[in-house]
Amino acid sequence: MTRDDLADLYRGYIACLNRQDWPALGQFVHESVAHNARQVGLPGYRAMLEQDYREIPDLHFNIALLISDPPNIAARLQFDCTPAGTFLALPVNGKRVSFSENVFYEFREGKIWRVWSVIEKTAIEAQLSRAES
Repeated sequence: MTRDDLADLYRGYIACLNRQDWPALGQFVHESVAHNARQVGLPGYRAMLEQDYREIPDLHFNIALLISDPPNIAARLQFDCTPAGTFLALPVNGKRVSFSENVFYEFREGKIWRVWSVIEKTAIEAQLSRAES
C-alpha cells in the first residue's frame, strides 16, 4: 500500500467514526486490534468508541496532522466538544473544551491493528481551572 493509499484509508476511517457508522468499522479495524497495548478486539474497540459518543454527544474527529509511512500512520487529532459528565476523570460536566490526541496506528492486512493514543489531559485541566476563576 502506498503512502497516499494508506492516508486515504485512514481518512475513510475517520469519516466512519464521524458518521458513527459502527457496522462499517470492520472495514477499517482489524478483528484483533489492540489499543494502548491492551488486546480489545474489534467488538471491544467498537464498544470503546460507542462509549466515547455516549459521554461526548458532539464528538467529532478532526485531523490536524497526518503522516503516512506504511504500514504506520501518525496523526494529531483535534477536538472541540462538550463532554456530558466526567471525562478522563475530570469534572467537565457540559463545559466546552478543546484538546488534541496524538495517535499512532499500525496497519496489518489493510486494517488498523495496533493503536497507541495519548490525549492532552493537561489542556483540558487548564481550561477547567480558567473556567472556575
